[in-house]
Formats: sequence, structure tokens, C-alpha cells
Amino acid sequence: QHKKAYSEMIIDPLLVRRIDKYRQTGQVYELLAKSIAPEIFGHLDVKKALLLLLIGGVTKEMGDGMKIRGDINICLMGDPGVAKSQLLKYISKVAPRGVYTSGRGSSGVGLTAAVMRDPVTDEMVLEGGALVLADNGICCIDEFD
Repeated sequence: QHKKAYSEMIIDPLLVRRIDKYRQTGQVYELLAKSIAPEIFGHLDVKKALLLLLIGGVTKEMGDGMKIRGDINICLMGDPGVAKSQLLKYISKVAPRGVYTSGRGSSGVGLTAAVMRDPVTDEMVLEGGALVLADNGICCIDEFD
């Protein structure tokens, strides 16, 4: 899988005015949620949850030094044909470090790593699975049993 390359975002005064205009409407959360997979009608609650997943939570440090991770995990369950797979594919494409995989042919071990034979050297090598590739990112596992 190829790593995504992102350029530095330039924030000019025009962009600042547009962002401020959206902010003043009081509908930023809804607008951003609707911008997730716009070709899929409805599912606004799911899109809001996926937006929060993309943004991420905040790690909280307690008074005794214990840390509570701000990671957000989402499990989408539902009837066939309600766009779960399409939403997962969209999120994996948009996320800076997103990986999409199908759990149908994967084992728990295969999601973390797999031993493969290198075609050039004919040696056994360890390749990272979807969870390793999505470290500190988003791993979308479809058809998870």
C-alpha cells in the first residue's frame, strides 16, 4: 500500500473569511458531517460519528498520573446494502493514515503481520498487516466476523 502524501496547507485571508462565515452559521458540525461521503444519502448520525473518528479525541491525564486515551473506535453493524462498506472505503481514503481491508479472508494474526516469501531473494520476510500499517491512523475492517 502506498503512503499518502499531503502538502502543507496554506491558509490565506480568503480561506479564513470562508471558515469564519461557516462558523457563524452555527452549523459547522452538520456541514462537515454531510461532506463525508456526500454521494450517500442520509445516515447523518453515522457520518457525525465518523467525523469525530477523523478528528480524534483528546488524551486526558488524571491527577494520579494515569492517562486516558482519546482514541475513538466505531463498530458499524446493520442490514446488507446500507452503505457500511462505502462509508468505510471513503473514510480510509480521506484519513491521512487510513487502511481498508476485508476481514472475510483475514485472520486475527493476518491483521497484524504475515510471513511472506520475498520473490527476489526467496527468503522469508515479515510484512505488516492492516493494523500495523494503520498505526496512529484509522483501520477500516469490513466484513469483520
